[in-house]
Amino acid sequence: MSRLTRVVLVRHGETVGESSIRFHGATDVDLSELGCDQALAARHQIPGEGFDLVVASSLTRAWRTATLLVPGRQVRLEADFREIDFGRWEGLTREEIAAVDPILYEDWQSKREGFEFPEGEHRGDFLQRVHRGLDRILSSDAESVIVVAHKGVVRGIVQALSGIEMPPLEPALGGVVQVFRRSDGQWHLGRRPS
Repeated sequence: MSRLTRVVLVRHGETVGESSIRFHGATDVDLSELGCDQALAARHQIPGEGFDLVVASSLTRAWRTATLLVPGRQVRLEADFREIDFGRWEGLTREEIAAVDPILYEDWQSKREGFEFPEGEHRGDFLQRVHRGLDRILSSDAESVIVVAHKGVVRGIVQALSGIEMPPLEPALGGVVQVFRRSDGQWHLGRRPS
């Protein structure tokens, strides 16, 4: 059984590519000044306990956030924690997507079964790779891990561990989510159970 009992997940901060309004999945965009501030603010939301392992997506916006969150610590880059590739929607806003692909946009918004991002990565493939990265963490000797990644990755890890689907807009840029394993082996989203 894995020794892991605590996973702190942090979504990277705002980017020079405006990740707050634009869909940058596979596109490697850097943190903006605001994103650096969000990373520093996230540091205050994380309890003072140390981490055995610091892991970040290999995309710049994530690993740079990690270096601001835990300065001086070695950050292990995990390519499987990259965000999903949005295909031809990369870099577009919701409004731009609705204008160029109105039918597919409606399918996406209505969560039509079988929807995939046009010319992008299939959701099943994305979740498989996120689970591969999570399996590597679970098989490590770490008891406490911080993972800095992307919205879809954070949501995928939370669901894989706890079975809970996070609300659609969470986590926000610079948002922090904690998952703890109870003594009965079940994972719990939120504060450490007493």
